[in-house]
Amino acid sequence: MRRLLKLTIVVIVLWSGYWLAAAYGLRSSVEAWFATQAERGWQADYAEISTAGYPLHHKTTLTSPALADPRTGAAWQADWIMFDSPAIWPGRQTLRFADTPQRLSYFDQTAVVTAQELTADLHLHPGVRLELQRMALTAGPWRIDTVDGTALQADTMSLAMAQEEQPESYMFGISAEGFTPGDALRRLLRSDTALPRSLETLELDMAVRFDKAWDRSALEESRPQPQMIDLRLAEMRWGELRLYATGELEVDSQGIPTGEIALKAENWQEMLAMAQAAGAIPEQAVGPANRVLGMLAGLGGNRNSLDVQLNFRDGFVALGPIPLGPAPRLILR
Repeated sequence: MRRLLKLTIVVIVLWSGYWLAAAYGLRSSVEAWFATQAERGWQADYAEISTAGYPLHHKTTLTSPALADPRTGAAWQADWIMFDSPAIWPGRQTLRFADTPQRLSYFDQTAVVTAQELTADLHLHPGVRLELQRMALTAGPWRIDTVDGTALQADTMSLAMAQEEQPESYMFGISAEGFTPGDALRRLLRSDTALPRSLETLELDMAVRFDKAWDRSALEESRPQPQMIDLRLAEMRWGELRLYATGELEVDSQGIPTGEIALKAENWQEMLAMAQAAGAIPEQAVGPANRVLGMLAGLGGNRNSLDVQLNFRDGFVALGPIPLGPAPRLILR
């Protein structure tokens, strides 16, 4: 019995020593990272750092963290953020965010994000690069507010990102329950249809190949840029409106996409009117678009259902045979 007690004491002392050493290493790494970013010209600071979680976890909490990158104009600040990892392996991190408002800025535009139980589970490969293996971002009720009021809100959010066999390729799955566009967006769309307040379905399933894997350099240096997008399925159901999309795009070094996205739209006339109201389609193109799309829908036997392609070529995008204008640049900043 005495030998067992001694062995237990030795194990406790060794584990406590390991826990303290690992906690010190994690804390020092966070402090060094913030100091490095400050030397590079960022705003990178916090009010206080603390560590808890003994004996099975390391919970490192930063109060009043703030980050701002002067090159991109992007900035973030919150009341606190916690890094929670099993004591045995710090490469499996759970980031817990404050339920209080967080501020996201891009130059002179600022959004306030409020989310309950917002967490990001990160699984990282061993090594100093901290290469992302998979991530799951989840939240309860959340909303995004701007100077014009609430822009978006939903009852839940789920975003999964998982590395595929090729290290630069990642699978993305996104869904949101009770997704609700804000009043400003609804006014912009100026819909004549009595749409429900929330979307019944909003889901996205796609794979993206980037020019490099996601690791610590994505935050410290430059973001990975998409090279190939495999849109397996995007689905939106909003009242009488139904939209499905699938297809593939190649993206060059300038962010210009090339390829086709197949669209199936139900109640497409209302969608066309909403796109016109939002300025996505030039005024002079609305009449020809209505006639041509009506003809294409008629060929399918249901004038309210439309199967058509978004064609991306030479920096421009067209809806079937109808030119829409320059294609969007797909660049992560």
